[in-house]
Amino acid sequence: MDLAGILHDLGIAERPASVNRSVIVLLSRLRARFAVGGSERRRVLGGAARVFAGGDVAWLFPEFSADLHAAYVELVDSFVRHAALPTCDADSGASPAGSYGRIPARATAVTETLLALTARLQEAVQADSVASATARSLARTLAPTLCIFSVTHLQDQPWTDEASRKYAWDLLTSTVSATNSSSLQELLCGKADGDQKGTLGPILVALQPELTKENWKRNQAVKHVFSWVLVQVGRPWLAEYLDKVFPPSLLISDDYRTENKVLGVHCLHHIVLNVPAADLRQFNRAEVLYHALFNHLYTSDAPLIQVVLPCLVDLLLVLEKPLVHTGLPRKPNRFDDVLRLVLTHMEMEHKLSLRRIYASELLLFIEKMGIGIARHLKRLERVIVGYLEVSDSPEEKARLSILDVLERTIQTAWPRMECRMDVLAKSLLRFLVDVSSDPLVPELREELLHKASGCLILLDQCSQGRLQVLLRDVDSSCVSDRVLKCIQDLTASHGV
Repeated sequence: MDLAGILHDLGIAERPASVNRSVIVLLSRLRARFAVGGSERRRVLGGAARVFAGGDVAWLFPEFSADLHAAYVELVDSFVRHAALPTCDADSGASPAGSYGRIPARATAVTETLLALTARLQEAVQADSVASATARSLARTLAPTLCIFSVTHLQDQPWTDEASRKYAWDLLTSTVSATNSSSLQELLCGKADGDQKGTLGPILVALQPELTKENWKRNQAVKHVFSWVLVQVGRPWLAEYLDKVFPPSLLISDDYRTENKVLGVHCLHHIVLNVPAADLRQFNRAEVLYHALFNHLYTSDAPLIQVVLPCLVDLLLVLEKPLVHTGLPRKPNRFDDVLRLVLTHMEMEHKLSLRRIYASELLLFIEKMGIGIARHLKRLERVIVGYLEVSDSPEEKARLSILDVLERTIQTAWPRMECRMDVLAKSLLRFLVDVSSDPLVPELREELLHKASGCLILLDQCSQGRLQVLLRDVDSSCVSDRVLKCIQDLTASHGV
């Protein structure tokens, strides 16, 4: 490496002999030169990359000392701040896309330099020398900063472009290797044998000041970094950090902007799925979360409803005892409160996007509540009949989902279905006639007819064959051949 040439290009007035004595001097000079700003910063980044790429590992990472540690940390921090997002002072927490114009190019330049450093760290870690121990300690120290920087720029956001996202992913991968980790999860969570602590704790500590009520909207990237890192960590590691991840998730979900609510609920759902129920119930965390999610049900924002309902179902499994342990008579619980509100909204809802979501998520409640749905059958019947009557072509997602709901309802609450057979059978027959004449894709039409026929067969089983007798009186001249075939298949079946 022509160190003197690099120093000359950077305008650093330092004798090579002095620099060779200690890399600390060079790192300090680079940082001071970088602080000058302007076009000088690109030159310093390029020069630092040449130093990292060409320097001998024994010189780059001599015997570890506090000064060496501080010199590398301060230099990397100054590089990372160069590509930081501008502070947002708007109440919305969103800056105009134009304010990020220079960020992708800066991030790419910084990442190229940091890639050169992590590559040499990886090389030194694998070497059998003094440099190995120094590089291993330094890599673990720098890993939280490198991870936060990488995650900030690897997501598809207004402040990234294709090149910056690629370089950011390469840097994250290189950081995993430099820390001698086998995977990103091992880097974040540590080794299973406890030999090596993960970087999740330091990352959350670094993010904590920016995740307060006053600051979290000032940096638009911080919520995305937090969310991305959070969902990489599952059982059993996440429980250890519950106190650090639960409050920010709840804070983000409580915002007035839908996109932030969705992101917050997404984080909360991951926590519910990956933290033991006992930890969630401790300090009434689960109760607080239940009330926060329940209030979200009063919104008409389809993206929010789509994430809130599955989260609520999984949370209720934490709060409520399984039906087999509730004893007799079964008392209404929070499952009933949520389902009652959902069915009320379904009856009144006219937006097709929300109808599709409600119909698809309703199946979750039927499956989890089991026979507990019996006390809601009257309202559930009205919802099913109403949804079968309204087409949401061309995909018919709502009607496909509501047919699944009907099928599972009949299977679950079959002793109560015979008295409802007349209403449901008439609705299904009208549905068969409508679908057979609608201009649908043939495969979709067949799927709808098949599901409806299956529900009729189940109703016939519940009525001990009474439906077959009634269907034999249907006037074949009033229905299409396809509907007639469905009826004939049912009446011709044996042992039903």
